Amino acid sequence: MSHPKESRVLTFYNQPKKDPSYSISQLIGLILGPLLFLGIVLWVRPDGLSFEGVYVLGIAVWIALWWITEAIPIPATSLLPLVLLPLGHVMDSATVSAQYGNDIIYLFLGGFILAVAMERWDLHTRIALNIIKAIGTSTGRILLGFMLATAGLSMFVSNTAAVMIMIPIGIAIIKEAHELKSDHSNDASLSKFERALVLGIGYAGTMGGLGTLIGTPPLIILKGQYESHFGAELSFAKWMVIGIPTVFLLIILAWLYFKYIAFRHDMKTLPGGRQVIEDKLTSLGKVKYEEKVVFIVFLIASFLWISREFLLSKWHYTELVADGTIAMFVAILLFLIPAKHQYKRILDWSVAKELPWGVLILFGGGLALAKGIQESGLAAWLGEQLTSLNGVSPLIIVIVITVFILFLTEITSNTATATMILPILATLSVAINVHPLLLMAPAAMAANCAYMLPVGTPPNAIVFGTGKIQIKEMAMKGFAMNVMSVIVIILIVYFVMPLVLGIDMTQSIPIKH
Repeated sequence: MSHPKESRVLTFYNQPKKDPSYSISQLIGLILGPLLFLGIVLWVRPDGLSFEGVYVLGIAVWIALWWITEAIPIPATSLLPLVLLPLGHVMDSATVSAQYGNDIIYLFLGGFILAVAMERWDLHTRIALNIIKAIGTSTGRILLGFMLATAGLSMFVSNTAAVMIMIPIGIAIIKEAHELKSDHSNDASLSKFERALVLGIGYAGTMGGLGTLIGTPPLIILKGQYESHFGAELSFAKWMVIGIPTVFLLIILAWLYFKYIAFRHDMKTLPGGRQVIEDKLTSLGKVKYEEKVVFIVFLIASFLWISREFLLSKWHYTELVADGTIAMFVAILLFLIPAKHQYKRILDWSVAKELPWGVLILFGGGLALAKGIQESGLAAWLGEQLTSLNGVSPLIIVIVITVFILFLTEITSNTATATMILPILATLSVAINVHPLLLMAPAAMAANCAYMLPVGTPPNAIVFGTGKIQIKEMAMKGFAMNVMSVIVIILIVYFVMPLVLGIDMTQSIPIKH
């Protein structure tokens, strides 16, 4: 008689368990966020800070905690300002919602649409393969070629997309090399090379995002927060003069580190390397009409973004054109031009589901929160509290900020990190009388540089997913890259940025009211 009962018990224990709705960290964040908000609003009464300022401080803590723990999806958290700021009489609904339609958001949306067009017609793959083909078949050159190609793509396509394009090509070359090797003498060298290649692709995707303002979300947030707080513009063209040398320097350092220290090996050339590239290019066939169209549109967009400040802004008819205007013009062109294969036009609205709308909402939420911090008087009050740092060397502050953000972004979303920290640094710059970009630019750049953990950034997750790299090895090599990135970012910000932008780092800018 005990058998049926036993089987029911066994059946119960063998049933697949559903994942809980919230993990422990999510549950802690979910409860702690609103509790801290209530605690701050009810009991915190700092001297000189109005109730609205206290209320916005509570909102900022709540949102930051939900962003860090991902208690609910990050874009959903980013909608909280739309509810909480009007409720606290900080700003009316129209003013809050206007932040979600900022020009910066349309710049990034246009970048996403251009990237989708390149992916739909395989233009990105053709460009990447031709770059690698031109470089050669030595292991050192192949590694450098992949890293440069990935970084170049990542400047205009999301780092995730760039790495997703390049990893399969890299894996194909490694597979071909395993099949073509004549004996086992090169096994250890080939293993080192394949680890260097997949990790190099992942890291290059992350580094490449620093090259342009649309390359990585933290830089878009930097541009938006800088304009929102100070009414000054960070142009696409001038950032490229800062960003591209940064990317190139990081790529060369990473390549030298991988080739001569981290993954040093004796295999000079790779069997079958060129053949894999040739085969993949052959499989793509001749350049299609649609690829030519997307490439021309890409060139038009690049030219307009780069030339806007010194060309379009000087002409009466186009002086009001912003980067977002150009992005939307390019997007409309892609929806307008007819296609000859598969689809009616180069892009149709079915691609809308592939666009990362959540990231755009996050940008809007960050801008709305920053506006609330200003309007409530919290920014001015924070500035007064931070005047005690006035005697500290700006270089020390920059080093601390860069190191802190760079290691924080290993465990938090780089976008959420930048959104949280940049408004605080904007206020701090006024308090200690330095140019805001001295603090904001290295923080935004550091927020992009996560190398140590698979959860740090999507490229790391993709690389880890290949099964070629262990977490321990990623953490060790990533730590070395973190140190290099800190040094490069500080050097670029201190010595290149002031010359390019024509600014005095020792002079602050008043916050726009």
